[in-house]
This record gives sequence, structure tokens and C-alpha cells, in this order.
Amino acid sequence: MAFLKSWFPIPSGSHFSLANIPFGIISTESSPKPRVGVAIGDHALDLQAFAKHNGFSALSTIQPFQAVFSELNLNAFAALGRPVHSVVRKYIQSIFAADTVHPDVLKDKPELQKLALIPLKDVINHIPFKIGDYTDFYSGLNHAVNCSRILRGIGGLQPNYKQLPVGYHGRASSVVVSGTPIKRPSGQILETPQAKAPIFSACRKLDFELELGCFVCKPNDMGDPVLIDKAEENLFGVVLMNDWSARDIQSWEMVPLGPFNAKNFGTSISAWVVTMDALEPFLTQGIENDQEILSYLREPRKENVYDIKLNVDLKTNSGKSKTICKTSAKNLLFSFPQMLAHHTVGGCPFNVGDLMGSGTISGKDDRDSYGALLEQTENGQIPIKFDSGEERTFLLDGDTITFTGVCGNDPEQLVGFGECSGMILPAVKF
Repeated sequence: MAFLKSWFPIPSGSHFSLANIPFGIISTESSPKPRVGVAIGDHALDLQAFAKHNGFSALSTIQPFQAVFSELNLNAFAALGRPVHSVVRKYIQSIFAADTVHPDVLKDKPELQKLALIPLKDVINHIPFKIGDYTDFYSGLNHAVNCSRILRGIGGLQPNYKQLPVGYHGRASSVVVSGTPIKRPSGQILETPQAKAPIFSACRKLDFELELGCFVCKPNDMGDPVLIDKAEENLFGVVLMNDWSARDIQSWEMVPLGPFNAKNFGTSISAWVVTMDALEPFLTQGIENDQEILSYLREPRKENVYDIKLNVDLKTNSGKSKTICKTSAKNLLFSFPQMLAHHTVGGCPFNVGDLMGSGTISGKDDRDSYGALLEQTENGQIPIKFDSGEERTFLLDGDTITFTGVCGNDPEQLVGFGECSGMILPAVKF
């Protein structure tokens, strides 16, 4: 990779190496208005302040559009298109490179460094996009097979599963940034498997789902599909996503039209959006589809998903922590370009900032690689045990789930996402 070294101190093992440059929305206590920033090491570069003090003086292509860095979200910047995202990212990399040809922009300006480089510990992160619509897919084949076995008693899937990216429309209004607490939902549940009628109760089987999310940066008109060989041009970047699930509410309500209240109470995403350009070196082949898919879904290359190492940590309400899942994002049957191509094939319009979820990512045979408690505990039958003696089948109030994800093996050149974290709060009392 280019830009192996920087004049700016970047801690070894940082998710935000010079190879990354993810975008997000930041503020501070002293400057509370949200604006655009990028993460670099253990700092954020405030792009509003950087632009105001002629940081983009050596990049003529972005100068007419510098106002986008003062926006409350990334929508305006994303709408400039993939070529602009790429140019801005590469320019920032060049500014921080040890052998930068533009030392007068930032390297030799300690006053601007003090103003525009903010320690991450002092940064307040905000939801990165104004999300108009959110669609959750179900492209984790191993998760789908496990759920079918656990919940339906069979290992097979519906005939359409390998022919198209199965999905459903989620609730954009409850997508929140990492660190936002999640209140336990209430709803109708069957108290026992033999029950004939539901009761109203706080969820008793609250679960996480390990996913990726992808933001759209280019709209398509109603009636105009996004073709598979052009779909990547419409994608801005990727975040970690926890699509929280109320399993007991879901099992009662989902027939015949699918999940509803069991899924709409909260979805957490990481604060920093890793661009498609930063992820491109880590493209790999996903789960092989043993069926021939239709031509509108056939991608020009086999390497269509990302080799992202994913971890899930569970911190109990007593403060005990345990890594309960290690898996890879390559455990997907369909890619984000395929999801977008399928979503729009009938003419559905997308807008800048719309979000797609991958579906739960699980390994195949190792229980510790399963991306949900439903799978890990066999729907509550096999508890996860902590060294402290505590056990969990599903999440209790005060528990915290934290996702991390990172690409690469060189500790100086990692491309990571930081964290996607959420703590469970008690349900509303009715």
C-alpha cells in the first residue's frame, strides 16, 4: 500500500491507520455543532476547521464544494460521488504522509494541528448520515441455516434463498450511533411453546445480530434499476451494524409478513464509515453459491465481499467481559452490489444516505463463530459461561454488546471500524 509512514504519530495497531481514512460526524463540548471529520490514529481531523484554514488549498477539485464539511451529516459530501470521495481520501493521505509534498498545508503548521486535530477521547460522535430508508438483508447463509434448524426443526431453506438476496424493510428512525443505550422492548409473546394466546411482556429473549451496513451515495430514479456492473459506483462505505432482535416477540409476530416490532426498536451502527476504496484491497470470495443465479445479479468478479475480522464482546451488568464470537465478513452469500441491484430491479428508487444491512454473519461449524445468541445458545438451551460463574442465554438489563472489525495483518496499516457498542436499559413499565 502507498503511504506506509506518516509524520503524524499513529499508534501501532490503530484501526485508523493512514491506509484507512474513514469519515464521520463529530462535535466537541467546546464546539457542539456537528460537522465532518476523518479518523487518523487516536485523533480526528476536523475537516470544517481544516477547510476554513486553507487545508484544501492544494486540491482544486474540492475547493468549490468545501461547504459540505460543515454539514450536519455526510449526505452532501457523499452525493459528490465516488471519484470525489477517492480524491479527498488520497489527498488527506498525502497530507499526512511522511514524505508529503505539501508540508505547508498541515505538517509545518502547529497552530492548525492544535485547532483541527482533536483527540478521539474528546470527540462526540453522531449518526453519520441522515438515513431516509433502511433495508435489512439476510445474506448470512450459515445463520439462515442455523435459524431454520433451531426454530423450524429443519436444516433446509426456502427455494428462493440462493436465488436472490432475501430482505425486508427496516425502520430508519431507530438507527443510532455506537454508544447509544438500547431500551428493552415490550410486546406480545407466547409464554410457553404450548400457549394458545399471547401475553404482553417485556422481551425475555433479547439478542444481538452481527452485521455490516452499507450507505448509498448515488440516487436512482423511480423505475430505473441500478445495473450490477454499475452498482459499486452507488456505494459510499461500510459500518459495523448490530441489528438487535427480540426473539420471543419475533417468533409470535413474524408469520405471515415477517418481523415487525421485534426488529424496529433499535439498530446500532459504528460511528466511522470506512470507504469502499479503503476496503477494496481486502475483497475476497464469499460463500460459494451452488446454484446458478440470474444474469442481473452476476457480478464481473468473484471477489465481492470483504475479509473483515469480526469480534463480539459481551460485558455483563456486573462488569465481567468475554469475547463470545470471532468470525469473518466473508461469510456472506450475496454482496452489497448484488443487494442494491436486486433491491432496485423492479424500479425502487434509492436516495443518498439510504442504508442496507448484510444480515447476520456467522461461521459454519464453530459455535464461537455464530453471530447471534440464538445460535450460540440454541435458543436458550446452552448458556454461555463466564469465568466468574455468570451465565447468559440472552441479554439482561445492564449488559453491553461491543462489535469490532478490522482488515489486514500489518499493525501499522490496519483498516478498521472502531467499535459498535450498546448497553441494554430496562423496559418501560406499563
